Amino acid sequence: MKYLVVLIMATSSMHSQTIFDFNANSDIQYWRIVDDIVMGGRSSGTFDLSEDGFGIFKGTVSLENNGGFSSVRYQFTQKSIKEYTAIKILLKGDGKKYQFRIKPSTTIYYSYVYPFKTSGEWQEIKIPLKDMYPAFRGRRLNQPNFSGAYIEQIVFLIGNKKAEDFMLLIDKIELQ
Repeated sequence: MKYLVVLIMATSSMHSQTIFDFNANSDIQYWRIVDDIVMGGRSSGTFDLSEDGFGIFKGTVSLENNGGFSSVRYQFTQKSIKEYTAIKILLKGDGKKYQFRIKPSTTIYYSYVYPFKTSGEWQEIKIPLKDMYPAFRGRRLNQPNFSGAYIEQIVFLIGNKKAEDFMLLIDKIELQ
């Protein structure tokens, strides 16, 4: 299966920088789950590697105790993205809606968000950086969309205002 995904990625642009490329030997120790339990909720997410070498973000979103989200985040040394205009992600979801989020610096309280829907099949999601809007705790902020020159954190989040199980396989995340 991993070879099929590599063939799909081979059609991509040559001008790219990898943020994370999952494989059977990937070090995922810096990928952290943050669920609504930080606010009293009961959602539960996990992040592991599959036998095929994909990142697996899965779990259950619960609405108990005003909960309703699960996320996995990856923080890294700040990257310059001045020469890039998009983020491309190769993933396979479960037909549910997710959000991809970035932060130019972990010192700011809000994230830049791009919602996307999965199809149940392998997909290449291309996210124009200029279309990522600022949000905090589920609310869009009255500020301009992303126009920064750096990123330091990426996040996958599910929070569809309903109780549901979820699973997202992630193969590769890159700047384009």
